[in-house]
Amino acid sequence: MTVTASPPRVRGSSARRPPSAPARPRRQTGRHVMLAGISLLWLVPLLWAVFTSLRPYEDTAAHGYLSWPRSIGLDNFTAAWGQSGMPHYFWNSVLVTVPAVLGTLFFSAAVAFFVSRFDFRWNIALLMLFTAGNLLPAQVLITPLYRLYLQVPLPAWMSDSLLLYNSYWGIIAIHIAYQCGFCTFVLSNYMKTIPKEITEAALVDGAQVWRQFLQIVLPLCRPAFAALATLESIWIYNDFFWPLVLIETGDKRPVTSALASLQGQYFTNPNLIAAGALMTAVPTLLVYFALQRQFISGLTIGAGK
Repeated sequence: MTVTASPPRVRGSSARRPPSAPARPRRQTGRHVMLAGISLLWLVPLLWAVFTSLRPYEDTAAHGYLSWPRSIGLDNFTAAWGQSGMPHYFWNSVLVTVPAVLGTLFFSAAVAFFVSRFDFRWNIALLMLFTAGNLLPAQVLITPLYRLYLQVPLPAWMSDSLLLYNSYWGIIAIHIAYQCGFCTFVLSNYMKTIPKEITEAALVDGAQVWRQFLQIVLPLCRPAFAALATLESIWIYNDFFWPLVLIETGDKRPVTSALASLQGQYFTNPNLIAAGALMTAVPTLLVYFALQRQFISGLTIGAGK
């Protein structure tokens, strides 16, 4: 005797409904609140510098920096621009930053191309050697470097002192040497993600090594170059230590030295210094906003792999 099981009856009122979408986790909301609070704390010094720079010194001296301003204006910015000779120092920073960034990226790309596209015995050791240079603090290198700069001669058209010391070339050279390690490490890892079949196909077509480097690999590294150019421009532009030690003439120092001229021997105007510091930061903001899209794409490459 065969018994057939009847299919289960589904009632309209008792039928199972698909579960509704889960509510938004509370921890995600808490995470956003925490990030917003950290962002606000990060902006407090900048907002306080803007607030201070807009107030006259007489107002803060009479009522304190925590008081509500009686008057605001741009007088501190005008005074800082004129008293510090900031246009001249801005030009000095351009003369140092632009060649240093371009030289750093070019030499780092050449070394990164060599260690990432060619297999040889000392491949990893060479990359570690370049990277290890960034582990030494600048204060450790300054004494032998200072003595070296006093002994390296330069022609008169390159240096007034006829030495590497007290010249733009000396500052450019130390920035390139000191920053190449980090850029080589980043670019070598990025070039390893480029398929070797591309350069092998170019080699079959008769392209020499320099042509592979300049016309094939470098254009593919544009996002990484944009990210490194942004970082290096900010680091080299904001540097104060190397020009302070390796440049004797005050007129040759970069814009970070212009802030020192706003401070007197017996009197310091914090409102004036705040205005000068904000004007000094404008070029770095312009570089970041100009390369923002490439900078973000260069930092996130390989994140999904």
